[in-house]
Amino acid sequence: MPDRLTYLDYVKEAFSRKVRVPLLGPMPMNWMILGTAAVLGIANPGFWLLGAAAELAYLGFVGGSARFQKLVRGERLLEAQQKYEERVHQAVLRLEPLNRERYRRLLEEGRKILGISAALGDVDSLADVQDQKARNLNQLLGIFLRLLTSSELINENVESLDRVELENAIRSAESRLEEIDPAADQVLARSLQGTLEIQRKRLENHDRALASLDVVEAELLRIEQQVRLIREEAAVSGKPQVLSDRLDAVTSHMEETEHWMREHQDLFASLGESTETDPLGLPQLPEIEG
Repeated sequence: MPDRLTYLDYVKEAFSRKVRVPLLGPMPMNWMILGTAAVLGIANPGFWLLGAAAELAYLGFVGGSARFQKLVRGERLLEAQQKYEERVHQAVLRLEPLNRERYRRLLEEGRKILGISAALGDVDSLADVQDQKARNLNQLLGIFLRLLTSSELINENVESLDRVELENAIRSAESRLEEIDPAADQVLARSLQGTLEIQRKRLENHDRALASLDVVEAELLRIEQQVRLIREEAAVSGKPQVLSDRLDAVTSHMEETEHWMREHQDLFASLGESTETDPLGLPQLPEIEG
């Protein structure tokens, strides 16, 4: 959600707010007030004071209007939603077709869950509670999208390394070190040892990447199964509270996943801008060709 707005923010928004003027199009109201006062003040400077007073009165009245504040908050939320959906859309576009479809299926499950929640109709379906459900689902979708992206990046790195070739190179370097006399040829020994350490580090990173892939895939499956279970339980129980409790529990458990992702932030460093936010609802993705 956008940062909490202050009274000064509303005043600034009122200062630049435009209204449609016949023949002139959209124009800031306060500019027209100041412009009129400036022109009249040439003949009588008293109009400058009247213009300044009118400007302050206008900004104070509009900036303090509950209706205007609600309008501004709504516009900020809509703008945040549009930016959020654009980030998600770009992230989904970068996925391979199979992962793109995998994300779409989870998104559809989320929409079904919100549809069940609205159909239950109880007090639990009040707007603020429904929004909380959307936020929880978006948290899961955001983590899911980051995991899909990381899976592709790790796979790309894993596939770019020839493990057999690297292991042979390590054995060759180890044999060379055993054959030479470190005391007699210190420069060559240091060079071979440095190369060996680099090769061992590359092999270690490869093992770490493979282990991370297993964790990522396990987390992806867990999220998919949890979202399906939430939908099934909500439909069977017919109780809004069951849906809320399950969503709260699942998002709490996902803190472990986020903690793991922070611990391995070097694996996720190239994911670009985060898709996490506090949007109005689930993202509406345009059709993307596979």
